[in-house]
Amino acid sequence: MKIVITGMCGFVGSEMALQLAQRFSGAAILGIDNFSRPGCEANRPRLAAAGLVVRHGDVRCASDLDALGGADWVVDAAANPSVLAGVAGHASSRQVVEHNLVGTLNVLEFCKQRGAGLVLLSTSRVYSVKTLNLLPLVVRDRAFVPDDVGSWPTGVSPAGLSEECSTTGPVSLYGATKIASEAIAIEYGDAFGIPVVIDRCGVLAGGGQFGTATQGLFSYWVRAWALGRPLTYLGFQGTGQQERDALHPSDLADLVERQVRAGSAGLGVWNAGGGRPNAMSLAQLSDWCADRFGPRTVGTDNERRKWDVPWIVMDAARARAAFEWTPTVGLKPILDEIAEHHRRHPEWLSLTQSL
Repeated sequence: MKIVITGMCGFVGSEMALQLAQRFSGAAILGIDNFSRPGCEANRPRLAAAGLVVRHGDVRCASDLDALGGADWVVDAAANPSVLAGVAGHASSRQVVEHNLVGTLNVLEFCKQRGAGLVLLSTSRVYSVKTLNLLPLVVRDRAFVPDDVGSWPTGVSPAGLSEECSTTGPVSLYGATKIASEAIAIEYGDAFGIPVVIDRCGVLAGGGQFGTATQGLFSYWVRAWALGRPLTYLGFQGTGQQERDALHPSDLADLVERQVRAGSAGLGVWNAGGGRPNAMSLAQLSDWCADRFGPRTVGTDNERRKWDVPWIVMDAARARAAFEWTPTVGLKPILDEIAEHHRRHPEWLSLTQSL
């Protein structure tokens, strides 16, 4: 088997490559990365040490993909993953669409020409901002949590967001490019017989993550706290009560392996997240950091940004039932892994924010 991974030197792409190399014995695994994300070069040596080939290439350029030759499966982990992509930071709105949607189109053409299957890594941010801002929530232990007696919209319950949750916009430029990528992937699959697996991932988190204030928040918060960098609770009255769940990339790789091995039963759209057992608010994360590194003051800013939502927890019940899959890495071990990685690489935050 030959597996191609796009965005191979990113956090998710590199972890997926290393994991799949262990899970598919004898598989040839190679990929491309355009190395635009600060810190990506740091992953190149460990991929090479594992015998994995990564080439410089950009999914926006079809000929870069063509140079990879054939493939049985492609895992598309290349994206600009920030919900503020295109409206803040260094990427323009056109670049976001080109990276996240045009890139998917080129990957699909690559798969069509080679008869390869596609695992498209999508996101929880395809779900409607309006729906998420109307959820019945209460505050408990410094976190927004479900009101069990509230009225829940279709596709959402106290267990989290299911695949039936509304994807009606607005969802951010980032979310829109991912829901559009999903739609075109489904159509290519139907028209050309391409096996298509779409995993809508919650927050992925682990030791080598390139955390920023707008993406990879668990990693960013832990490292910034340990370094004494300024931290601020944004929106929601500056309380830090907004809650997210975390998924370790090894658990995502476990799911992808099961989906690929399942054949036609593995195709379709699936939620992948840590769920309520792996959920935590920013305020609770601060408590964890204070216990680990010592207390400090967090600033407050009441201004609510355009796509901020109070609660995103993924309900992966369908994936659990279909593949007998359950995340095995809990939230506390994920945070411990991030803290230990920071201890060994205190320069990591600066390295990955060098632009």
